[in-house]
Amino acid sequence: MDVLILGIESSCDDTSAAVLRNNVMLSNVIAGQKVHEQFGGVVPELASRAHQQNIIPVVEAAIRNANIDKKQLSAVAFTRGPGLLGSLMVGISFAKSFAWALGIPLIDIDHIHAHVMANFLLEPDETRKLPAFPFLCLIVSGGHTQLAVVKDAFDMEIIGSTIDDAAGETFDKAAKIMSLPYPGGPMIDKMAQTGNADAFSFAKPRIPELNFSFSGLKTSFLYFLRDELKKNDHFIESHTADLCASIQKTIVDILVEKTEKAVVQTGIKTLALAGGVSANSALRKAMQQLAEKHQLDLHIPKMSFTTDNAAMIAMSGYFKFQKGMFADLAATPYATGSKK
Repeated sequence: MDVLILGIESSCDDTSAAVLRNNVMLSNVIAGQKVHEQFGGVVPELASRAHQQNIIPVVEAAIRNANIDKKQLSAVAFTRGPGLLGSLMVGISFAKSFAWALGIPLIDIDHIHAHVMANFLLEPDETRKLPAFPFLCLIVSGGHTQLAVVKDAFDMEIIGSTIDDAAGETFDKAAKIMSLPYPGGPMIDKMAQTGNADAFSFAKPRIPELNFSFSGLKTSFLYFLRDELKKNDHFIESHTADLCASIQKTIVDILVEKTEKAVVQTGIKTLALAGGVSANSALRKAMQQLAEKHQLDLHIPKMSFTTDNAAMIAMSGYFKFQKGMFADLAATPYATGSKK
């Protein structure tokens, strides 16, 4: 019997709702928040207010686009964390009320777990080989940079993690230093297309084992520009494309080097990407080259599934539904960490 899951995502500044039939996406609606662009980053209070305005029309659109009646839904899955508490509370409160009114189960989802599970999403009439357990996954986003061995849908062993800043945060910080528009990561990727990735070099951290560090790289980039601007006030605007290409190459090199080390150490032949930074074109290309070098079975989510979206929440919810892993009305959000 088919399972219809409504997913709700509100961890940051995107309000999203999606409907899945098993692991096939029927709809995926996302409402962004332009208000944050003028501040160069997400303002939590403004984000939660916008979620309150968006949540009802977004959910209605998701159900309508899926061409189903809400009474057909099997369960409601929602992001419990990590994320902004005010934003999460909006999604959680709506999910609880909606599920209670329909008399269907409520499923709490860990945001990072959902990013990994996005690799199992299918669109209607799509046939694609899905990752086989166990697989190695590089999880890269604005707040997380991790390497995990995914043994099954509910058993993920973190074998490497950032000790300070995340890769996505580094992209955004570098963009901000160069006064590029928010969000910075996609802008750097775009500008880098016409730049020379070998024009400039920046310090790479020497962190043992499989852990990451990006704080030193951010400092190196900042100090480099500070020194160059003393010589030429227009240095950044004269070299923007090369700077973008060079900082992007450095970040990607760090990610790939650690991932390759994990491939060799674990011997796992299936590799997946997850998280917002997996949309970066240079990273996707580098991972494809790594897969060819080591004859890996590589899985990269479609661009529409890389950033925050409710389809991945529903996907994670489908796995939990099959196991009867439901939440109750006492579930509360969490800003950091993981609760499963």
